[in-house]
Amino acid sequence: MVNLRNFRQFIIDTVGLMITGSRLYYIWVGFLLLMVLMGGVAYAGQMHNGLIITNMRDQVSWGFYIGNFTFLVGVAAASVMLVIPAYIYDWGPIKEVTILGEMLAVTALIMCLGFVMVDIGRPDRFWHIMPLVGRLNWPSSLLAWDVIVLNIYLLLNWFVVTYLLFSSYLEKHYKKALVLPLVLLSIPMAVSIHTVTAYLYNGLAARPYWNSAILAPRFLASAFCSGPAVLLILLQVLRRTTRLKITDEAIFKIAELMAYTMGFNLFLTAAESFKEIYSGTEHMVYFQYLLFGLEKNGVHYNTLVPFAWASIITGFIAFMLFLIPKTRMNWTTLNIGCVLIYSSVYIEKGMGLIIPGLTPDALGEIFVYRPSLTEVTVAAGIFSLGALVFTIMLKAAVPMMLGEFTISKGRMTPKPETDPT
Repeated sequence: MVNLRNFRQFIIDTVGLMITGSRLYYIWVGFLLLMVLMGGVAYAGQMHNGLIITNMRDQVSWGFYIGNFTFLVGVAAASVMLVIPAYIYDWGPIKEVTILGEMLAVTALIMCLGFVMVDIGRPDRFWHIMPLVGRLNWPSSLLAWDVIVLNIYLLLNWFVVTYLLFSSYLEKHYKKALVLPLVLLSIPMAVSIHTVTAYLYNGLAARPYWNSAILAPRFLASAFCSGPAVLLILLQVLRRTTRLKITDEAIFKIAELMAYTMGFNLFLTAAESFKEIYSGTEHMVYFQYLLFGLEKNGVHYNTLVPFAWASIITGFIAFMLFLIPKTRMNWTTLNIGCVLIYSSVYIEKGMGLIIPGLTPDALGEIFVYRPSLTEVTVAAGIFSLGALVFTIMLKAAVPMMLGEFTISKGRMTPKPETDPT
């Protein structure tokens, strides 16, 4: 009963932390709420008029929404880049910031669910794919597997984050016998969420562009580039705006690990490109549309070409910046590299993955897809919701991680005014 009472007080105090802050905090939260509202209004218009107000059609039935979903699954999976050195090798500097990576994973998964929701033409039927609520076609359906692993990974990270913060709130050390198995379980779960997502694509035999055995490794390699890139920027912001002790050693070690995964990602991309270009089969048409454009009936379709080459060039430049220790340990070039690799993977998972896989369609028709204003506004709303969730989680987590807000210092048992300390 004591633990239940303490946990109830923990929830109350956490909410209190989330709703109080500086003027700048309120301005930031207000801006994010405004963006969420704008996204909600756009989504209400989509609900009223149907998906016809997006630029998705029968030829390109997956677009901006699913591209963002695929990218964010990778961001969520990237927390394993911190978990392995922190808990497998017990490396202290990274262990101190692992909880931030798990919070980022929770945020990314919430946004993933948001993009799935807005992509469904009948969201009132969403409950059909909810575990224990709907009737999943499991184990035959890959979508059922994707729903299960995403939800398990979400609950796993949410529980670990909550338990670690609750332990800090109680001024007690967490039980290693409880946390370590869950953290170790998160490693295969992180791999599985992006692997199953890749299987959703390459299991479609009628889509040759996705029908590749190395698609899952490519997904994981790119995920371990983009997710840590986001985290490196966040760690630097938190170090400047809070009293969290985030060492240079931890940041540079994450950057070093990224260099390895970026090199592997480029190698897999080159291997896939060689297979398509050198073989010269009819399936080359999808790759040609992406990299060089296609000509049909006297019209040259090259909408994706600038995006494709921008992704390749920015990814290579970022790899060189992270490969060389001197530039990897320079804050300016490090941050430039983070932005470049984030941009590279974002383009690759969106314009470079979804659209070429559906263009040309099964009948050879080329439909030029560009995200509509509705799609961009809804997506901005979902990203703002994710930023809002991460912001309020940080608002409560940072004081607890620093030991500044505990059960003895919070509202439950306030410090007496006569205390000489």
